[in-house]
Amino acid sequence: MKAASALLGRPLQAVARFDRHADGLVAEHLRGRRSVDAVMYAASALGDHGVLWMLLAGGQAARLRERDWKRPLLRAVVGLGVESAVVNGPVKWMFRRARPVHEGPRPLYLRTPRSSSFPSGHASAAFFGAALLRDDDPLWPLYYVVAVVVATSRLHVRIHHASDVIAGAAVGIALGELARALVPLDPSRGPRDGDRVGNP
Repeated sequence: MKAASALLGRPLQAVARFDRHADGLVAEHLRGRRSVDAVMYAASALGDHGVLWMLLAGGQAARLRERDWKRPLLRAVVGLGVESAVVNGPVKWMFRRARPVHEGPRPLYLRTPRSSSFPSGHASAAFFGAALLRDDDPLWPLYYVVAVVVATSRLHVRIHHASDVIAGAAVGIALGELARALVPLDPSRGPRDGDRVGNP
């Protein structure tokens, strides 16, 4: 038992050092700046329950309404629900990690979850949503930019450790690619003009 504790102790200590270092960098360069706080708190609030990604999926459907938009929208909405149930259910139940302690008043109101800190559900949903929405959409790089902002916001507002965010992003990417493989978009639509290769 002692050997197992010692074996796990070193990696956990390294993770803790990494988290402290990352939090120190954010505190020194970003946290407390009014404009940055406004963006990060807004991103964190909108990321609650996958609301932001539902809105983005709806916006995508509105933009692409001349195509078969129902299947991508349904895949995104149902997928986000399943992803949330998996990550905030059994995955978080496996880990009972305490959240960072935020000292003093917050510059803006923000709901603080009571579930395990590891992994970050916001980061997972963000990268999961970006993966599903990127298919057949020329704006796909923006989804990943938004995902990075939402994920990083959880470190900025001190609701997650940096390692929680990284793990959440990895889980979201993995689940997103799995969902894309299991529920591909209808290939009968054919590629867009810009996707055609070779002679017409």
